[in-house]
Amino acid sequence: MTSYQRWTLRTEHTCYTVRLSPDGPWAELDAWGPPGVETGPSALDWSRRTHFITPADAAPAEYLPYGLRPFTGADLVAGRPGAERGVWWEFEGAEEGPGTLRLTFTDDLLGLRTALCYATVPGTDVIHRWTELSCAGEEELRLERFDSAAVNVPVTAGARLTYLTGQWSQEFQRTQLTLTRGAFTMGSSQGVPGHAYAPWLAIQDAADPGDPPAYGVALEWPGNWHITAEAEPGGAVRVRSGRVPHEGLVRLAPGDTLTTPRLACAFSAEGLDGLSRVWHRYERHLTGERLHRPRKVLYNSWEATTFDVDAAAQLELARTAADIGAELFVVDDGWFTGRADDTGGLGDWYPDPAAFPSGFDRFVADVRALGLDFGLWIEPEAVSPGSKLYADHPDWVYRIDGRPVRLVRHQLLLDLGRTDVQDFVIATLDRLLTGHDISYLKWDMNRPPTERGRPGAGPADRLDLDAQHVAGYLRVLDHLRTAHPRVTVEGCAGGGGRIDHATLARTDVVWPSDNTAPLDRLAVQYGFLHAHAPHVMSSWVTDAPGVFDPRPRSLAFRFVAAMCGVLGIGADLRRWDAGQRAEAAGWIARYKEVRDVVHLGEARLLGSPPAATCGVQYDGPDGRTVVAALSTGRLDGSPLVPGRPARLRLRGLDPAARYRDAASATTYSGAHLLHYGLPFTWSAGHDAELVVLTRQ
Repeated sequence: MTSYQRWTLRTEHTCYTVRLSPDGPWAELDAWGPPGVETGPSALDWSRRTHFITPADAAPAEYLPYGLRPFTGADLVAGRPGAERGVWWEFEGAEEGPGTLRLTFTDDLLGLRTALCYATVPGTDVIHRWTELSCAGEEELRLERFDSAAVNVPVTAGARLTYLTGQWSQEFQRTQLTLTRGAFTMGSSQGVPGHAYAPWLAIQDAADPGDPPAYGVALEWPGNWHITAEAEPGGAVRVRSGRVPHEGLVRLAPGDTLTTPRLACAFSAEGLDGLSRVWHRYERHLTGERLHRPRKVLYNSWEATTFDVDAAAQLELARTAADIGAELFVVDDGWFTGRADDTGGLGDWYPDPAAFPSGFDRFVADVRALGLDFGLWIEPEAVSPGSKLYADHPDWVYRIDGRPVRLVRHQLLLDLGRTDVQDFVIATLDRLLTGHDISYLKWDMNRPPTERGRPGAGPADRLDLDAQHVAGYLRVLDHLRTAHPRVTVEGCAGGGGRIDHATLARTDVVWPSDNTAPLDRLAVQYGFLHAHAPHVMSSWVTDAPGVFDPRPRSLAFRFVAAMCGVLGIGADLRRWDAGQRAEAAGWIARYKEVRDVVHLGEARLLGSPPAATCGVQYDGPDGRTVVAALSTGRLDGSPLVPGRPARLRLRGLDPAARYRDAASATTYSGAHLLHYGLPFTWSAGHDAELVVLTRQ
């Protein structure tokens, strides 16, 4: 029998065991993996011999402060103003509940109580971790670092880290590196998760060249953040993550408690492929009852008209969109007063009478008479310097006294951490959504904060502006959910700049990238689907040329790629001929037949965009398997020279079952599809297929 206390959290396919360390007053990870992994010596046990570091520096600790852990990366840095930093706590006690655990540590001299919190998420293999920090003394505390949690992963030859990188128009690029010693860190100081990195990381043992078991973390925070992975002494890798205050520290007053963002922790024995499905199931859980509301096929007029919005042209597009089977018409930027281009109008959210001479409500009614729902774009956090809103409330924007205020995209950013600004945004949205028949709202954000200050609000180092902005943003989204439950909300930030679990829990879909070119978009979606579910991935068919990969692709390719998530159309339909419109109508009809499988089924990524053939497989609960197959590369030269069809090996099927493709009147055994794969004969004019297999 072990002499230390242990606690185990269980999900359907994983267990997570924590113990009190035999070496000091801290909690350690004992085991994390498939059920039963907790039985036996811990893979994280170590020799307990240290030279020039302390035992706490080498321990697989769940959470340790600077003081107890002085050298190898602390999760908490705290102290009193003017005094030495450091926490030396003692274990106070544990509280267990169904699927929950709370471990409390106290430093009576400092006056800090720290609770490490754990909770399993019902119906998923995700465990939430967060930390609660309470000032239990009579003096204020300074928190210079306060991560949410740390996780430990045993590796034998370094860790293979998989993460999502990019820039505007090239988000979610799947990137990998091997970390053998040292530290890797990523994050954002832009007030949103950003385009450069997603707050998501997967960790595997680099000793296995295949797809070994994978561990993953994702931070639930739509503000400044970091994820840091450190190769620890003794061969383990430790990952910690948390929010990063704009001011560099947070002050904690006596009696106050700071709760960190939640860190979602996941494991799959089936590697990155299985880990992606763990995240998909988790995001279906976050969506809740709204998951079963069909994501309607939208048409968005932005790429057709940009800022040149007028009722007649919009109705012409709406009629064509309705004819090909769209179910929702969204007017993007340019519908409000003063918005002839991107230099004005933001903040004055009233329909432009010149654009809608018969009235905005008449225009909306005309769109709805076509059988379409109606949606609108808005950027609630933005304000133009020439707007009436800015003239009335110049103090509502982020600014620093005596410093120039820089424009980004010709606009300023409202301080959404202010209650009066939140109230204005809520009132604006209520006015639009109750005053007009709007059932879809696209919330955009096209600039980060630069001169981030709030003059007159007291000492700048006591404001915690980033957390206040996040709280305001979430308050508005929560209001939309409560006050306007029938309205579908799309999250956007110059593309995929604000996608995290807090946002996903309060929106219906998100916009991964402003880049809609076919091969560029395929790379974005490939990375996105590693971390996020198909039912939240909005994707459009447009005529946009490639930015990074300009090779032309067919209309079929654009549709099949967009059907891998939530299908939308953004092309200028007035330029499509009758044949293109008919083809589009056919693809939309097919999508409507299978979208429940795409959005509710288990997804598997087949190959990757650099391969000549790749795709996505969706297995529905009704026995249907949908395969979106795409030709991305060179052809085999047939029929000029001998060649064979390309093949995509499917996964997860029953080898003894039979699967029927009604379109080609072909029946396959599961063993055939698993071993050889589905055949595709590509040509210059045929570069995509959607196959529906029905289990017999």
